[in-house]
Amino acid sequence: MGKRKKSTRKPQGPKRNEPLATHFTCLFCNHEKAVTVKMDKKAGVGDLKCTVCGQSYQCGINYLSAPIDVYSEWVDAADAVAKDDMAARAAGKGDSASGHRAGARRPVANRDADDEDDRRYEGDGIVDDDEEY
Repeated sequence: MGKRKKSTRKPQGPKRNEPLATHFTCLFCNHEKAVTVKMDKKAGVGDLKCTVCGQSYQCGINYLSAPIDVYSEWVDAADAVAKDDMAARAAGKGDSASGHRAGARRPVANRDADDEDDRRYEGDGIVDDDEEY
C-alpha cells in the first residue's frame, strides 16, 4: 500500500489591514469627506476641521486613540449642546444671542420625525396641532 500525497498549498501571506479613515461627513454642512482629523499624539491633542464650512473641534487623546474617536467625541459634544439648547427653550429661557425666543416656531429642518403626525391639512395650508400661533 502506498502513502497518500500531501496537498501542496501556497503559503498565505500576511493579511493587510485597511488604514483607518481620517475623513468624515460634516455634521453641520453634510458634505462627505469634508472633515479632516489630525492627531498629535506627542502633545495629546486631536484636531478636527471641516474644509467646507470651517467648523473645528479639539479634544484630548491618548496613545490608543484613533481619528474615529475624535470624530465620535465631536458628535457627542454637538448632541450635548443641542440637547442643552432644547432644554433651555423648553424652560422658556431662550437664547437672545442666536435670535431664538421662547415659544418661537421651530424651523422645518429641525422638526422631529414624529412631528409629522401632528400636522393636518386645513384650508390653504398645513396646520400644526400641537403649536399655538
